[in-house]
Amino acid sequence: MTISSFFTRASGAFNGHPVASKLLVLCTLSSGGLLAYAESQSNIGSPSVVDDKPDESRKKRVVVLGTGWAGTSFLKYLDATAYDVQVVSPRNYFAFTPLLPSVTCGTVEARSIVEPVRNIIKKRNGEIKFCEAECVKIDATNKSVVLRANFGTNLVGNDEFSLEYDYLVIAIGAQVNTFNIPGVKENCHFLKEVEDAQKIRASVIDCFEMAVLPGLSEEERRRNLHFVVVGGGPTGVEFAAELHDYFQEDLVKLYPMVKDLVKITVIQSGDHILNMFDDRISSFAEQKFKRDGIDVQTGCRVVSVSDKEITMKVKSKGEVCSVPHGLVVWSTGIGTRPVVSDFMKQIGQADKRVLVTDEWLRVKGCEDVYAIGDCASITQRKIMEDISAIFKAADKDNSGTLTVGEFQDVIDDIIIRYPQMELYLRSQHLQDVKDLLKDPEGNDRKEVNIEEFKLALAQVDSQMKSLPATAQVAAQQGAYLSRCFNRREQCKENPEGPRRFKSSGHHDFRPFRYKHFGQFAPLGGEEAAAELPGDWVSMGHSTQWLWYSVYASKQVSWRTRVLVVSDWTRRFIFGRDSSRI
Repeated sequence: MTISSFFTRASGAFNGHPVASKLLVLCTLSSGGLLAYAESQSNIGSPSVVDDKPDESRKKRVVVLGTGWAGTSFLKYLDATAYDVQVVSPRNYFAFTPLLPSVTCGTVEARSIVEPVRNIIKKRNGEIKFCEAECVKIDATNKSVVLRANFGTNLVGNDEFSLEYDYLVIAIGAQVNTFNIPGVKENCHFLKEVEDAQKIRASVIDCFEMAVLPGLSEEERRRNLHFVVVGGGPTGVEFAAELHDYFQEDLVKLYPMVKDLVKITVIQSGDHILNMFDDRISSFAEQKFKRDGIDVQTGCRVVSVSDKEITMKVKSKGEVCSVPHGLVVWSTGIGTRPVVSDFMKQIGQADKRVLVTDEWLRVKGCEDVYAIGDCASITQRKIMEDISAIFKAADKDNSGTLTVGEFQDVIDDIIIRYPQMELYLRSQHLQDVKDLLKDPEGNDRKEVNIEEFKLALAQVDSQMKSLPATAQVAAQQGAYLSRCFNRREQCKENPEGPRRFKSSGHHDFRPFRYKHFGQFAPLGGEEAAAELPGDWVSMGHSTQWLWYSVYASKQVSWRTRVLVVSDWTRRFIFGRDSSRI
C-alpha cells in the first residue's frame, strides 16, 4: 500500500469528506506539517406552552433534543426549509469529545474544541430555532416535551415550558455508568463533558501543589501523586497517556522534588486494555505503558471508592485489596439519562438498557419519534423470523421449492434488509449466493424445499452485532436520518427501500447501515495506533501525525480547526500551561 492511499483511507476515520478536510490531509502529507450553523432568540420567556396544535397549512415541526455528534450531524444535513426546526440542549455548544483527554492536561484548550450552536445553525438554509434548556419529560401521548431553563434566579421569564412536535429526534446522549458502586459518584472524576475535563485539569495541579507543601510525609506525598484510571478503553488509555506526557514533559521541570513519587495506574476488569481493538494494538499499548512506567492492572474489579482509597477485587486470586489515591478518573461505560429512562417506561421499554429502535432509527412503540447516538440501540430483525415469508415471496410459481434463479431474484433485497447476510457471506468466503444452497457435502442443488432453505440460512443471524457507542456511529446516524427527512415525501411515492417480505410493496427507505472507517488510540510519547478497514493496523510515530491530521480535518469549523492546530503548535514550542484557572 502506498503512503498516499494510507492517508486517503485513514482520513475516513471520521464521517464526511469536505473538500477543505481533504486539502488539510494532503498538505500534511506533502509538507510534514499541519494547516491548520438563522440565529434567533430562544422562547424561554414565552408562555409555558410555546405553540398551539399544528394546522394543516404550516410546516411540520421537528424538535431535536441534543447538540452532540448525532444531533449536530442531523442538523448539518437537514433541509431546514421543509420543516419548522426547534433545537433544545442544556449546552449552547457542540464539543469535539475525542479531544477531551487532551483538555485535561492543557494540550488543547477547552474553548478550542467547542463551537457555539448558534454559529452552526445560522449557516443552514432555512430557520432553525435554538433553546438552551434541559428536557425533563417526553410526553409521547400528547406529542410534547417539557423543558426547563437553568439560568440565574434574578432573570425574569418562565423557567419551565413545553414544546409540541410532529417529529421528535432524541439525541441527548448518555451519562456515566457508575454500576452503583459505593463512592464512585462522590469521589471520582468523570470524562464525558468539557466541564469534566476542566475539573480534572485543576485537580491534577492541586495534587502536585499539595504534595510539595512542607510537613507532609513521603507516604502522604505518594498518595497525593497516585493517579488512578478506572477503565482500559480508548478514553481511559488516552487520558493515562496524556497525563504521563504532561508529567514527563512539563510538570517534572516545575516539581522536581517529587519526580520520583508520581505513579499512574490503569485498572481494567478485562484481560487486556483496548480489548475492542485488534490484538496487535492491545499488546502494543500494554508494552508501551510498561516501558513508560504506567502500571496496568488487568482482571481487577473495583468494589468501592473512598476519598482516600480505592478497593478492588483481583479476579484470578479472589483477593480484595485497597490502594491509596490522590485522584481517580472513572471511564468504564455509559448509562441511560433519567429523562430517557422515564420515557422508556411510558412506551413499554422499561426492561431495556437503552432506547430500542428499528433499522430506520424509529423508536419502537412510539410513532414519529426517532432516537440516534448513545441514547439508543438498533434492534436488527433476524432473518429466521421472516424465513417463511422470504421463501414464499421468492417462490413465484408456488411450487413449494426454490430454484437458484428464484433465490437470486430476491437476494439483493435480503442483503439490504438483513445486513447480517452480507457479513455471513463474507465470513464464509462465499463468492456466489448460490453457494448457500449447496447440500451438506458441497454439491450444487437445483432447488431446495422450505426445510432445506431454513437449514442453509440457519447461521446467518450469528453475524448480528451491536454498534459501539462512538462519535462515528452517532454522526452517521444523524446524517442518515436527515436524508430520510429530506426525501420523506418523495420516497412515499417512489419507495427506495427493500421489498416487504411479509406484505406487498417496498419500504420507503433503505435501513441504516453503519460503515466503519477505523479508529485511533493515542498512546503518548508522540506514538499512536490506528485500526482501519481491511485488517490494516498501523502503530508508531507516523500514526500519531496521521492522528493529528485526521482530528484537525474533522473539526466542525475552520475556527476550531485553527485553534486546535494552534494549541498543538503552542504546546510543541512552549509546553503545557500549568496555571490552575
